[in-house]
Amino acid sequence: MAPPAPAAEPRFVHRILDWRWTWFLARFALVGAYLLGGLVKLTDWPSAVAEQAHFGMHPPAIWAAITIAVELIGPVLILAGRFVWFGAGMLGVFTGFAALVANDFWNLPAGQDRFMATNAFFEHIGLIGGFVLAALVAEHARRIRA
Repeated sequence: MAPPAPAAEPRFVHRILDWRWTWFLARFALVGAYLLGGLVKLTDWPSAVAEQAHFGMHPPAIWAAITIAVELIGPVLILAGRFVWFGAGMLGVFTGFAALVANDFWNLPAGQDRFMATNAFFEHIGLIGGFVLAALVAEHARRIRA
């Protein structure tokens, strides 16, 4: 005999999930740091270039421009709900690359710095999962509308 079907979510959870702004606010929470980072870098170009140089990216000005473009275009696509797969893909690849470059915990000796880099690395992996989920939800919604 099959187990009984799980109960539906509580009414207040259903209302939150069904609220028209929940999908937008969830996407904003996912991409907000990238959007802010892109705007800060855009308004402080010398620091954006210095950041890339700090991480060994050469030529740093090219990498700064790429970073700004990804951090602005990706979130805008996701927030606009258009080509979410592309924006999520941009940010997912960028986040994976950044995790490898900036949080290389495997190269650090045991201690506080390694601990923090390890946590940051796996937080970045979690963000990549969030981007995949955002693309999946957007694609599912598109298929339902079609």
